[in-house]
Amino acid sequence: MQIPTLAQLALIPALAAAVSLSAATSASADEPLKVGIIGLDTSHVTAFSKVMNDPKATGDLAKMSVVAAFPGGSPDIASSRDRVEGFTNQLRDMGVEIVDSIPALLEKVDVVMLESVDARPHLEQVLPVFKAGKRVFIDKPLAASLVDCLAIQQLSKKYDVPFFSSSSLRFSPDIYRFRTGDPKVGAVLGATVWSPCSLEPTHPDLFWYGVHGVETLYTIMGTGCTQVSRVSTADTDEATGVWEDGRVGTFRGLRAGKRGYGGIVFGEKSIADAGTYAGYQPLVQRVASFFLTGEVAVDPNETIEMFAFMTAADESKKKDGAAVSIADVMKAAEAQVADRIAEVEKKIAAK
Repeated sequence: MQIPTLAQLALIPALAAAVSLSAATSASADEPLKVGIIGLDTSHVTAFSKVMNDPKATGDLAKMSVVAAFPGGSPDIASSRDRVEGFTNQLRDMGVEIVDSIPALLEKVDVVMLESVDARPHLEQVLPVFKAGKRVFIDKPLAASLVDCLAIQQLSKKYDVPFFSSSSLRFSPDIYRFRTGDPKVGAVLGATVWSPCSLEPTHPDLFWYGVHGVETLYTIMGTGCTQVSRVSTADTDEATGVWEDGRVGTFRGLRAGKRGYGGIVFGEKSIADAGTYAGYQPLVQRVASFFLTGEVAVDPNETIEMFAFMTAADESKKKDGAAVSIADVMKAAEAQVADRIAEVEKKIAAK
Protein backbone atom coordinates (compact mmCIF):
# COMPACT_ATOMS: atom_id res chain seq x y z
CA MET A 1 0.00 0.00 0.00
CA GLN A 2 1.35 3.40 -0.98
CA ILE A 3 1.42 5.99 1.83
CA PRO A 4 0.27 9.46 0.69
CA THR A 5 2.78 12.28 0.94
CA LEU A 6 2.22 15.34 3.14
CA ALA A 7 1.58 17.38 0.02
CA GLN A 8 -1.11 14.96 -1.10
CA LEU A 9 -2.71 14.99 2.35
CA ALA A 10 -2.76 18.78 2.29
CA LEU A 11 -4.87 18.68 -0.87
CA ILE A 12 -7.65 16.59 0.68
CA PRO A 13 -9.69 19.49 2.18
CA ALA A 14 -9.53 21.43 -1.09
CA LEU A 15 -10.52 18.35 -3.10
CA ALA A 16 -13.42 17.70 -0.76
CA ALA A 17 -14.68 21.27 -1.19
CA ALA A 18 -14.29 20.99 -4.96
CA VAL A 19 -16.28 17.74 -5.05
CA SER A 20 -19.01 19.28 -2.90
CA LEU A 21 -19.21 22.42 -5.02
CA SER A 22 -19.28 20.35 -8.20
CA ALA A 23 -22.64 19.03 -7.05
CA ALA A 24 -24.00 22.55 -7.48
CA THR A 25 -23.24 22.41 -11.20
CA SER A 26 -24.64 18.94 -11.87
CA ALA A 27 -28.08 20.11 -12.92
CA SER A 28 -29.35 19.00 -16.29
CA ALA A 29 -32.41 19.93 -18.27
CA ASP A 30 -34.15 16.95 -16.67
CA GLU A 31 -32.78 17.37 -13.14
CA PRO A 32 -32.73 20.95 -11.83
CA LEU A 33 -30.63 22.10 -8.91
CA LYS A 34 -32.35 21.43 -5.61
CA VAL A 35 -32.67 24.74 -3.75
CA GLY A 36 -33.19 24.91 0.01
CA ILE A 37 -34.39 27.87 2.08
CA ILE A 38 -33.41 28.82 5.63
CA GLY A 39 -35.86 31.19 7.35
CA LEU A 40 -39.52 31.42 6.38
CA ASP A 41 -40.41 34.74 8.02
CA THR A 42 -40.36 36.99 4.96
CA SER A 43 -42.49 37.35 1.84
CA HIS A 44 -39.31 36.84 -0.17
CA VAL A 45 -39.51 33.08 0.37
CA THR A 46 -42.80 32.71 -1.47
CA ALA A 47 -41.94 35.33 -4.10
CA PHE A 48 -38.53 33.80 -4.90
CA SER A 49 -39.92 30.25 -4.88
CA LYS A 50 -42.67 31.18 -7.33
CA VAL A 51 -40.07 32.59 -9.71
CA MET A 52 -37.78 29.55 -9.44
CA ASN A 53 -40.56 26.95 -9.58
CA ASP A 54 -42.48 28.59 -12.40
CA PRO A 55 -43.08 25.87 -15.02
CA LYS A 56 -42.73 28.58 -17.68
CA ALA A 57 -39.28 29.68 -16.40
CA THR A 58 -36.52 29.89 -18.98
CA GLY A 59 -32.72 30.02 -18.95
CA ASP A 60 -30.96 29.51 -15.63
CA LEU A 61 -34.23 29.85 -13.71
CA ALA A 62 -35.54 26.74 -15.45
CA LYS A 63 -32.66 24.81 -13.89
CA MET A 64 -33.76 25.59 -10.30
CA SER A 65 -36.32 23.95 -8.04
CA VAL A 66 -37.04 24.96 -4.44
CA VAL A 67 -37.59 21.59 -2.75
CA ALA A 68 -37.07 22.01 1.01
CA ALA A 69 -37.11 24.69 3.71
CA PHE A 70 -36.37 25.20 7.40
CA PRO A 71 -38.77 27.71 9.04
CA GLY A 72 -36.57 29.25 11.77
CA GLY A 73 -38.07 32.47 13.11
CA SER A 74 -37.32 34.87 15.96
CA PRO A 75 -39.80 35.15 18.86
CA ASP A 76 -38.61 38.62 19.90
CA ILE A 77 -39.32 40.28 16.52
CA ALA A 78 -43.02 40.57 15.72
CA SER A 79 -42.52 40.71 11.95
CA SER A 80 -40.74 37.35 12.20
CA ARG A 81 -42.76 35.64 14.92
CA ASP A 82 -46.15 36.58 13.47
CA ARG A 83 -45.38 35.61 9.87
CA VAL A 84 -43.32 32.44 9.94
CA GLU A 85 -46.30 30.07 10.27
CA GLY A 86 -48.17 31.68 7.38
CA PHE A 87 -45.24 31.58 4.96
CA THR A 88 -44.38 28.04 6.06
CA ASN A 89 -47.90 26.92 5.19
CA GLN A 90 -47.76 28.70 1.85
CA LEU A 91 -44.54 26.93 0.91
CA ARG A 92 -45.93 23.59 2.06
CA ASP A 93 -48.95 24.19 -0.18
CA MET A 94 -46.52 24.80 -3.06
CA GLY A 95 -45.09 21.32 -2.56
CA VAL A 96 -41.95 22.35 -0.68
CA GLU A 97 -40.89 19.92 2.05
CA ILE A 98 -40.60 21.53 5.50
CA VAL A 99 -37.77 20.18 7.68
CA ASP A 100 -36.95 20.67 11.35
CA SER A 101 -33.28 21.63 11.21
CA ILE A 102 -30.56 23.10 9.01
CA PRO A 103 -28.57 19.80 8.96
CA ALA A 104 -31.72 18.02 7.72
CA LEU A 105 -32.12 20.66 5.02
CA LEU A 106 -28.52 20.34 3.85
CA GLU A 107 -28.98 16.61 3.23
CA LYS A 108 -31.74 17.34 0.72
CA VAL A 109 -30.44 20.29 -1.32
CA ASP A 110 -27.59 21.41 -3.58
CA VAL A 111 -27.64 25.16 -2.84
CA VAL A 112 -29.19 27.46 -0.24
CA MET A 113 -31.02 30.77 0.05
CA LEU A 114 -30.67 32.15 3.59
CA GLU A 115 -33.80 34.28 3.96
CA SER A 116 -34.24 34.85 7.73
CA VAL A 117 -35.59 38.39 8.10
CA ASP A 118 -33.75 38.62 11.43
CA ALA A 119 -30.08 38.98 10.50
CA ARG A 120 -28.75 38.22 13.98
CA PRO A 121 -28.63 34.43 13.42
CA HIS A 122 -27.25 34.64 9.88
CA LEU A 123 -23.68 33.86 10.95
CA GLU A 124 -24.74 30.82 12.95
CA GLN A 125 -27.10 29.68 10.20
CA VAL A 126 -24.61 30.02 7.34
CA LEU A 127 -21.65 28.30 9.03
CA PRO A 128 -22.98 24.74 8.50
CA VAL A 129 -23.83 25.68 4.91
CA PHE A 130 -20.21 26.68 4.30
CA LYS A 131 -18.98 23.51 6.00
CA ALA A 132 -21.24 21.47 3.71
CA GLY A 133 -19.70 23.19 0.68
CA LYS A 134 -22.97 24.57 -0.66
CA ARG A 135 -23.21 27.89 -2.45
CA VAL A 136 -25.43 30.31 -0.60
CA PHE A 137 -27.29 33.54 -1.27
CA ILE A 138 -27.79 35.57 1.92
CA ASP A 139 -30.71 37.97 1.71
CA LYS A 140 -30.43 41.47 3.11
CA PRO A 141 -29.23 42.43 5.59
CA LEU A 142 -26.12 40.25 5.39
CA ALA A 143 -25.83 40.31 9.20
CA ALA A 144 -26.83 42.40 12.20
CA SER A 145 -23.34 43.77 12.87
CA LEU A 146 -20.26 44.64 10.87
CA VAL A 147 -18.37 42.06 12.95
CA ASP A 148 -20.70 39.30 11.77
CA CYS A 149 -20.45 40.51 8.15
CA LEU A 150 -16.67 40.19 8.31
CA ALA A 151 -16.95 36.80 10.02
CA ILE A 152 -19.18 35.50 7.21
CA GLN A 153 -16.68 36.72 4.62
CA GLN A 154 -13.79 35.11 6.49
CA LEU A 155 -15.59 31.76 6.81
CA SER A 156 -16.50 31.83 3.12
CA LYS A 157 -12.81 32.11 2.33
CA LYS A 158 -11.83 29.46 4.88
CA TYR A 159 -14.18 26.85 3.43
CA ASP A 160 -13.72 28.09 -0.16
CA VAL A 161 -17.48 28.42 -0.67
CA PRO A 162 -18.78 31.53 -2.46
CA PHE A 163 -21.69 33.64 -1.28
CA PHE A 164 -23.26 36.93 -2.18
CA SER A 165 -25.82 39.22 -0.60
CA SER A 166 -27.96 41.93 -2.15
CA SER A 167 -31.13 43.95 -2.02
CA SER A 168 -33.38 43.34 -5.02
CA LEU A 169 -33.13 47.03 -5.88
CA ARG A 170 -29.54 46.68 -7.10
CA PHE A 171 -30.45 44.74 -10.23
CA SER A 172 -33.43 46.80 -11.35
CA PRO A 173 -32.32 47.75 -14.89
CA ASP A 174 -32.95 51.48 -14.38
CA ILE A 175 -30.60 51.46 -11.38
CA TYR A 176 -28.01 48.96 -12.56
CA ARG A 177 -27.39 50.90 -15.76
CA PHE A 178 -25.26 53.35 -13.77
CA ARG A 179 -22.96 50.50 -12.74
CA THR A 180 -22.47 49.30 -16.30
CA GLY A 181 -22.32 52.87 -17.64
CA ASP A 182 -24.98 55.12 -19.15
CA PRO A 183 -23.49 57.07 -22.09
CA LYS A 184 -26.10 59.81 -21.71
CA VAL A 185 -24.99 60.44 -18.11
CA GLY A 186 -21.27 59.76 -18.41
CA ALA A 187 -19.11 59.34 -15.33
CA VAL A 188 -21.09 59.43 -12.07
CA LEU A 189 -20.01 62.43 -9.98
CA GLY A 190 -22.47 61.95 -7.12
CA ALA A 191 -25.93 60.76 -6.15
CA THR A 192 -28.78 61.27 -3.71
CA VAL A 193 -31.06 58.28 -3.15
CA TRP A 194 -33.98 57.56 -0.84
CA SER A 195 -35.96 54.62 0.47
CA PRO A 196 -38.22 53.70 3.40
CA CYS A 197 -36.19 53.34 6.60
CA SER A 198 -38.25 51.72 9.34
CA LEU A 199 -36.27 50.85 12.46
CA GLU A 200 -35.93 47.57 14.38
CA PRO A 201 -34.41 47.90 17.88
CA THR A 202 -32.47 44.63 17.55
CA HIS A 203 -30.52 45.89 14.51
CA PRO A 204 -28.37 48.93 13.71
CA ASP A 205 -30.65 51.67 12.39
CA LEU A 206 -29.98 51.49 8.66
CA PHE A 207 -29.42 47.71 8.48
CA TRP A 208 -33.09 46.77 8.83
CA TYR A 209 -34.69 48.61 5.91
CA GLY A 210 -32.46 51.53 4.99
CA VAL A 211 -30.15 48.90 3.48
CA HIS A 212 -32.31 49.04 0.32
CA GLY A 213 -31.42 52.68 -0.24
CA VAL A 214 -27.77 52.25 0.72
CA GLU A 215 -27.51 49.33 -1.74
CA THR A 216 -28.92 51.61 -4.42
CA LEU A 217 -26.38 54.28 -3.53
CA TYR A 218 -23.49 51.82 -3.79
CA THR A 219 -24.79 50.38 -7.05
CA ILE A 220 -24.59 53.88 -8.52
CA MET A 221 -21.44 55.17 -6.80
CA GLY A 222 -19.32 52.03 -6.42
CA THR A 223 -16.84 51.54 -3.58
CA GLY A 224 -14.33 53.98 -2.12
CA CYS A 225 -16.25 55.85 0.57
CA THR A 226 -13.89 57.11 3.29
CA GLN A 227 -16.16 58.88 5.80
CA VAL A 228 -19.83 59.22 6.73
CA SER A 229 -21.83 61.85 8.60
CA ARG A 230 -25.47 61.52 9.59
CA VAL A 231 -28.39 63.68 10.59
CA SER A 232 -31.20 61.78 12.32
CA THR A 233 -34.68 62.81 13.45
CA ALA A 234 -37.79 60.84 14.36
CA ASP A 235 -39.02 60.90 10.76
CA THR A 236 -35.87 61.11 8.67
CA ASP A 237 -32.28 59.93 8.39
CA GLU A 238 -29.72 61.47 6.08
CA ALA A 239 -26.30 59.83 5.79
CA THR A 240 -23.72 61.49 3.55
CA GLY A 241 -20.56 59.77 2.40
CA VAL A 242 -17.42 61.30 0.93
CA TRP A 243 -15.59 59.07 -1.55
CA GLU A 244 -11.81 58.95 -1.86
CA ASP A 245 -11.96 60.77 -5.23
CA GLY A 246 -13.99 63.63 -3.73
CA ARG A 247 -17.42 62.51 -4.92
CA VAL A 248 -20.34 62.79 -2.50
CA GLY A 249 -23.24 60.37 -2.13
CA THR A 250 -26.25 60.74 0.17
CA PHE A 251 -28.87 58.33 1.45
CA ARG A 252 -32.17 59.73 2.77
CA GLY A 253 -34.24 57.35 4.91
CA LEU A 254 -37.99 58.00 5.04
CA ARG A 255 -40.25 57.27 8.01
CA ALA A 256 -43.08 59.77 7.44
CA GLY A 257 -45.21 61.04 4.59
CA LYS A 258 -45.05 59.45 1.15
CA ARG A 259 -42.43 56.70 1.16
CA GLY A 260 -40.85 55.04 -1.85
CA TYR A 261 -37.64 54.30 -3.69
CA GLY A 262 -35.79 56.70 -5.95
CA GLY A 263 -32.76 58.79 -6.60
CA ILE A 264 -31.01 61.50 -8.57
CA VAL A 265 -27.66 60.84 -10.25
CA PHE A 266 -25.29 63.69 -10.98
CA GLY A 267 -23.31 62.81 -14.07
CA GLU A 268 -20.56 64.27 -16.18
CA LYS A 269 -22.99 64.86 -19.06
CA SER A 270 -26.39 65.12 -17.42
CA ILE A 271 -28.44 64.82 -14.23
CA ALA A 272 -30.62 61.72 -14.36
CA ASP A 273 -33.46 60.09 -12.47
CA ALA A 274 -32.33 56.81 -10.94
CA GLY A 275 -35.44 55.14 -12.32
CA THR A 276 -37.89 52.68 -10.84
CA TYR A 277 -37.80 49.45 -8.88
CA ALA A 278 -38.34 46.39 -11.10
CA GLY A 279 -39.32 43.79 -8.50
CA TYR A 280 -37.68 40.50 -7.55
CA GLN A 281 -37.17 38.84 -10.93
CA PRO A 282 -33.80 40.45 -11.82
CA LEU A 283 -32.29 39.48 -8.44
CA VAL A 284 -33.60 35.91 -8.54
CA GLN A 285 -32.16 35.56 -12.04
CA ARG A 286 -28.75 36.55 -10.67
CA VAL A 287 -29.10 34.09 -7.80
CA ALA A 288 -29.87 31.26 -10.22
CA SER A 289 -26.86 32.11 -12.38
CA PHE A 290 -24.64 32.22 -9.27
CA PHE A 291 -25.89 28.82 -8.13
CA LEU A 292 -24.95 27.33 -11.49
CA THR A 293 -21.59 29.02 -12.04
CA GLY A 294 -20.29 30.04 -8.62
CA GLU A 295 -19.65 33.54 -9.99
CA VAL A 296 -20.87 36.07 -7.41
CA ALA A 297 -23.17 38.84 -8.63
CA VAL A 298 -21.84 41.29 -6.01
CA ASP A 299 -18.27 41.41 -4.76
CA PRO A 300 -18.39 40.64 -1.02
CA ASN A 301 -15.89 43.47 -0.45
CA GLU A 302 -18.46 45.93 -1.77
CA THR A 303 -21.11 44.46 0.52
CA ILE A 304 -18.75 44.77 3.49
CA GLU A 305 -18.11 48.43 2.68
CA MET A 306 -21.86 49.07 2.50
CA PHE A 307 -22.28 47.73 6.03
CA ALA A 308 -19.25 49.72 7.18
CA PHE A 309 -20.99 52.81 5.73
CA MET A 310 -24.13 52.07 7.76
CA THR A 311 -22.08 51.31 10.89
CA ALA A 312 -20.22 54.60 10.50
CA ALA A 313 -23.60 56.33 10.13
CA ASP A 314 -24.66 54.88 13.49
CA GLU A 315 -21.42 56.11 15.08
CA SER A 316 -21.94 59.56 13.56
CA LYS A 317 -25.41 59.71 15.11
CA LYS A 318 -23.86 58.99 18.53
CA LYS A 319 -21.41 61.84 17.89
CA ASP A 320 -24.10 64.40 16.94
CA GLY A 321 -23.41 64.17 13.23
CA ALA A 322 -19.61 64.28 13.27
CA ALA A 323 -17.89 62.57 10.35
CA VAL A 324 -16.77 59.00 11.11
CA SER A 325 -14.02 57.19 9.23
CA ILE A 326 -14.87 53.95 7.41
CA ALA A 327 -11.35 52.73 8.16
CA ASP A 328 -11.89 53.25 11.88
CA VAL A 329 -15.10 51.23 12.08
CA MET A 330 -13.51 48.48 9.96
CA LYS A 331 -10.50 48.30 12.27
CA ALA A 332 -12.69 48.08 15.37
CA ALA A 333 -14.82 45.32 13.84
CA GLU A 334 -11.89 43.29 12.51
CA ALA A 335 -10.43 43.09 16.02
CA GLN A 336 -13.55 41.19 17.17
CA VAL A 337 -13.98 38.68 14.34
CA ALA A 338 -11.89 35.79 15.70
CA ASP A 339 -13.65 35.83 19.07
CA ARG A 340 -17.04 36.05 17.39
CA ILE A 341 -16.38 33.02 15.19
CA ALA A 342 -15.16 31.05 18.22
CA GLU A 343 -18.33 32.02 20.08
CA VAL A 344 -20.58 30.77 17.28
CA GLU A 345 -18.59 27.56 16.81
CA LYS A 346 -18.97 26.84 20.54
CA LYS A 347 -22.71 27.55 20.44
CA ILE A 348 -23.27 25.19 17.52
CA ALA A 349 -21.16 22.45 19.13
CA ALA A 350 -23.23 22.67 22.31
CA LYS A 351 -26.50 21.92 20.49
